[in-house]
Amino acid sequence: MALGDLYEATAGDSTDLYYVDTEMYDTPEYGSIYILDAERPALVDTGIGLRWETIVDAMAEVGIEPEDLEVIAPTHVHLDHAGGAGHLADACPNADVYIHEAGARHLVDPERLWEGTKSAVESQIEYYGEPKPIPEERITELTDGDTIDLGDHQLDVHYAPGHAPHQAVYYDPVCDGVFTADAAGICTPATNGVRQTSPPPTFDLPQVLADVEMLQELDPSALYYGHFGDWEADDRLSEYATVIEEWVADVERVRERLDDDEAVIEHFQESTDATDVWGERKGRDEERLNVRGVLTYLDHRE
Repeated sequence: MALGDLYEATAGDSTDLYYVDTEMYDTPEYGSIYILDAERPALVDTGIGLRWETIVDAMAEVGIEPEDLEVIAPTHVHLDHAGGAGHLADACPNADVYIHEAGARHLVDPERLWEGTKSAVESQIEYYGEPKPIPEERITELTDGDTIDLGDHQLDVHYAPGHAPHQAVYYDPVCDGVFTADAAGICTPATNGVRQTSPPPTFDLPQVLADVEMLQELDPSALYYGHFGDWEADDRLSEYATVIEEWVADVERVRERLDDDEAVIEHFQESTDATDVWGERKGRDEERLNVRGVLTYLDHRE
């Protein structure tokens, strides 16, 4: 398991689909970028802005040259999913960039997104590359119900704003699989089941649960996680609904007891098992980010 490892997706009815490990946050099997070898070749998500060349190399291994790529489709503009979009658009001159309409302006002018990411991820910003702007004429804005036509495949667009107001998930009927973005949590080979993701500032629990219900109604056989890889759907969606509700309730209980937000964050950093999964620094940073997102949500709810 290492930087640049290329996998073929096999869950459900997956076909023509591959993903590459970009070792996001210097963590193996955490950030996956999908390559769909369709008649109109496509990337789903683009990584964190660094190591975008690894994605181009993986495309070549699949048999897709940069000039052959036609679609770059980040699921949302959080920079762990869209940070490489501008770099890849430069490298792949015939590709258009598809993004939900709520996020398009951040790809044209990413300065505000870059500053907001610094605030959200704090010390983890060292793992990010500064995003490059994308010419407006190369961006196609999406809305709920749209379809990205890839010839022998398609990506049906379903708005999923619980994690972020610019997030969409993409359903491929040929594969009977959904590119879940962060709408179904985190599910990596190192985790024991599905884990929560609740970053500030726009995490919204009721909408996250509504997004999970939407995914359940699609009833896919495969789930393609940004973090990380392809999985049989099984009961992972219902599991995530339980995980995220319990997570928010736990943070709320500890906040009521400690009545100090930094103490709440430290409590969860000290008790997390994420350090066993991703190492001391990434585990603690991940926990801090997710607690801050819940605390922000609780403030807005009141």
